[in-house]
Amino acid sequence: MEVVRGIRSLPLAEEPSVATVGFFDGVHLGHQAVLRTVVRRAVERGVRSVAITFDRHPREVLSPGSEPRLLTTVERKAELIAASGIDVLVVLTFDRDFSLITAEDFVREVLVRGVHAVHAAMGANFTFGFKARGTMRTLPGLATPLGLGVETVELVELGERIVSSTSIRDALSSGDLEWPLAALGRRFVLDGEVVTGHGRGRGLGYPTANLRTWPRLLLPGQGIYAGVATHGARRYRAAIDCGTNPTFGVEPLHVESFLLDFDGDLPGEPLSIEFWSRLRDEIRYDSVDELVSAIEADVARTRRLIPDGAIP
Repeated sequence: MEVVRGIRSLPLAEEPSVATVGFFDGVHLGHQAVLRTVVRRAVERGVRSVAITFDRHPREVLSPGSEPRLLTTVERKAELIAASGIDVLVVLTFDRDFSLITAEDFVREVLVRGVHAVHAAMGANFTFGFKARGTMRTLPGLATPLGLGVETVELVELGERIVSSTSIRDALSSGDLEWPLAALGRRFVLDGEVVTGHGRGRGLGYPTANLRTWPRLLLPGQGIYAGVATHGARRYRAAIDCGTNPTFGVEPLHVESFLLDFDGDLPGEPLSIEFWSRLRDEIRYDSVDELVSAIEADVARTRRLIPDGAIP
């Protein structure tokens, strides 16, 4: 998949396309349905498939301070979109100037002139243009005179519950991994870089990898989890603490993981944490010995939940 960044990179090379637009945070089942439709329609027409997304959540510009924490980095989002078969991903900067583009100009300048779209498939709740005045009801009236076909992809429901990035964020924030697994179609993954911590884990016999994440990313609800850590091509079972280390005093919410059967140093290295199961709440212990006993139990339970051979 080709990745193109910035509105100055438009127009693309003169070749017709089937296109879609969205923030696609998490690339959940609803997003996947839209992307599959775009790829299918592009194949039917013998043209390329294009997805247009943004480098930040629109509310970061439109209503600063109200924007949600995100499920995916731009890089992870690109990987997931590529897996759907999209040919070209356009990543636009959502800034104040972009937010002022009218719905009419968005269709004409971005979709038709920018990516040469002959057909557009959008989710049913798609909005666009200044003050989100463009909707799937108004899009056909703007697109048809320009020779652009329009298709609405209905929202995906699981058990009468609509799949959405918001519902996934809410579930993760409460420590629920079941809904994200169902709605994403895969386990939630947190990407980051290992940084040097206080070294307490090593002193307790359980050295941990402290993860520094993109500040815009959502962290799961406070607690202890079992999961899998990926470092390069290697994957390790991991006991994961998403918390504040209350036994040693309150610290900012962060993620640190004890990688089972790993011996090495990781600071400065990229690491991805895949959350499989929530084990328990994070609590304050009266002594270090009590904490060590709890960690031992967490590690043992992680081994049981993720047995040898369970990691693909």
